[in-house]
Amino acid sequence: MKRIVTIFTLLLVMMNLSCQQQKQEAVNPLLTEWNTPYGVPPFDQIELEHYMPAFEQAMAAHVAEIEAITANQEEPTFENTILKFDDAGRLLEQVSLIFGMLSAADTNPEMQEIEAEVMPLLSAHSDRILLNEKLFARVRAVHDQLPQAGLNKKQERLVKKIYTEFVRSGALLEGEKKERLKAINEELSTVSVEYARHLLAENNAFQLVLEQKEMGGLPQGVRDQAREKAQALGLGEKFVFTLHKPSLIPFLTYSTDRALREKLYTAYLNRGNNDDENDNKQLINDFVRLRVEKANLLGYENYSAYVIANEMAGKTSAVYNLLDEIWTPAVERAQKEVEAMLPLFEKDHAGEKFQPWDWWYYAEKVRKREYSLDEEMLRPYFSLENVRGGIFFLANRLYGVTFRPILVPLYHEEVTAYEVLDQDQSHLGVLYFDFHPRDGKGQGAWCGNYVEQSYREGKRVAPVVSIVCNFTRPTASTPALLTLDETETLFHEFGHAMHFLLHDVEYRSLSEVEGDFVELPSQIMENWAFHPELLKNYALHYRTNDVIPQHLIEKLKRSEFFNQGFMTTELVAAALTDLDIHSITSYEPFDPVAFERNALYEQRKMIPEIEPRYRYPYFSHIFDGGYSAGYYFYIWAEVLDKDAFAAFAESGDYFNREIAARFRTLLESGGEKDGMSLYRDFRGADPDKRAMLVGRGLIEKPVEEPENGAENETAAETEKVEAVADEGWH
Repeated sequence: MKRIVTIFTLLLVMMNLSCQQQKQEAVNPLLTEWNTPYGVPPFDQIELEHYMPAFEQAMAAHVAEIEAITANQEEPTFENTILKFDDAGRLLEQVSLIFGMLSAADTNPEMQEIEAEVMPLLSAHSDRILLNEKLFARVRAVHDQLPQAGLNKKQERLVKKIYTEFVRSGALLEGEKKERLKAINEELSTVSVEYARHLLAENNAFQLVLEQKEMGGLPQGVRDQAREKAQALGLGEKFVFTLHKPSLIPFLTYSTDRALREKLYTAYLNRGNNDDENDNKQLINDFVRLRVEKANLLGYENYSAYVIANEMAGKTSAVYNLLDEIWTPAVERAQKEVEAMLPLFEKDHAGEKFQPWDWWYYAEKVRKREYSLDEEMLRPYFSLENVRGGIFFLANRLYGVTFRPILVPLYHEEVTAYEVLDQDQSHLGVLYFDFHPRDGKGQGAWCGNYVEQSYREGKRVAPVVSIVCNFTRPTASTPALLTLDETETLFHEFGHAMHFLLHDVEYRSLSEVEGDFVELPSQIMENWAFHPELLKNYALHYRTNDVIPQHLIEKLKRSEFFNQGFMTTELVAAALTDLDIHSITSYEPFDPVAFERNALYEQRKMIPEIEPRYRYPYFSHIFDGGYSAGYYFYIWAEVLDKDAFAAFAESGDYFNREIAARFRTLLESGGEKDGMSLYRDFRGADPDKRAMLVGRGLIEKPVEEPENGAENETAAETEKVEAVADEGWH
């Protein structure tokens, strides 16, 4: 009897487990309608095992939607082809956005395995649609009938943009070429995943473990961070520094131990270049080989020509012209910065050579000497909470929007969330913040969507946006106190967030802007970060709540061009090496490190005291980050943002609501017009490229009325810059 009861009980348990498993399989939170506050993803319900089934079902649903379009026997029209295509794939977009954002912000080995499996599938799925001959025939038929279709300008742009997407994806190729393109895209997706996996491993692998006696020169806050990191790793009373910027940069800036600065910086520079299992040099060869072949298949000389043909710049030569104009004055200024540091260096290290790992340390000494200013005296006024309050205040002053904390599902305990309300208190969207480094997060800072703004059945779908950073952590005794660079970064990423949150785009395929326009909304926000009036609102001492004193504001203003030669040279060097490697027309195996050094130091005479901001083995932006042949985007966008900010300056009111309303229209419009048209609508003219050079201190501010009409150096520089506009830049 006892045995029978045991067997019966076991059967009941098995049946119950089976029912639970079936229920779990039936209810995949990635595929169901979310009953969450504000329509945010149900992070608390999503498990790793949900992803692959969700991708498979979402891809199948997308294919079915496309087959319904191609099976239509009626003549292709805007309504039955273009609109249907624009609306298709919503479910796949939903799954892909969540997985893509979490893969960057909160990954783990299991998620990386899923990513390695799913990325080639997504690539093949995209090709299956964009190389679908029946579908393209219908899109082409609508496109060819545009002159007599009677569509409005927005609808015409949608047709042209979708048609161009098909053509750039290989729809005009035939037979073997089309099959080869599919194979290239699939291999590129695999290489991209592997590159990112290597880099994440490299970022997390290195630790500089130090004793108390090796802490010379480091401020108490930096020591506290390093001590708490060591304790978290179970290393007791040691101090640990890592390759994450909040740890790396303060050490390079303040440590008096030159050998340790060299050790840490060299480890940072050599990520992905150590001839081990995480080496990226062969993957870089694979990227270049595949991208050159892809560009050639599609009728372009090289990959940069393929990318830039679809951007505002239009031609690679136009980008090179812009970069070359900035390069020379930037390097010249950087050389002067070296000369200012050399006496201080030689006093400490007579007879030795100034090296790149010395730059931060001696630049900080120069800043103290020339401006009586150092970052440690400023950081108490830039607590993370206050800086976030400052950007909220700015958004309210400009656009009338407000932010209120909300309780919603989170993907990590450190994340916070806010509802964003418009000036009439209507719901605009949700904004997540994820501020601090951890092992499962990539380096840097970014902003993206979990839900993109769209329209469904005439109703606006509100976006769900996330800002992800790697900022200085709080310690047991202090809140998170940001550096000036971190403060500016938060303003930058918030600009992206406002772009996403204010979107009011009718057609999904018109949501995105050109790549060299996308950084305008982010970079313009940086112009307000240290504006005196805004500083007085948010830069409050974290202990006393005192407003930042006027003498510190004045010192900040006087030092605005400090180290600009270094920063501009770093930035332009990265843009040039990106363009160089993607301008290769015929692939042969090469050493990426040697290629880079030849391009910068031999051909362009970059000074040896500066290393590139990104070496190829860890240049994630251009290999797995969507900025291939496009790192120049930041520089061209700076031309736009400095000229756009000048509109506020010219009005005499840096928070001018009328001008902000015009800029908001630009943000709301997404890609409903081309970038230059959007900019002209806002500014009433083309951007003045001088504003960027003046903003970086590379040329003097133009004199409004030169005496006797004499040409000065500024006028000469202006002529050079204006010449850039002669070629390209739609």
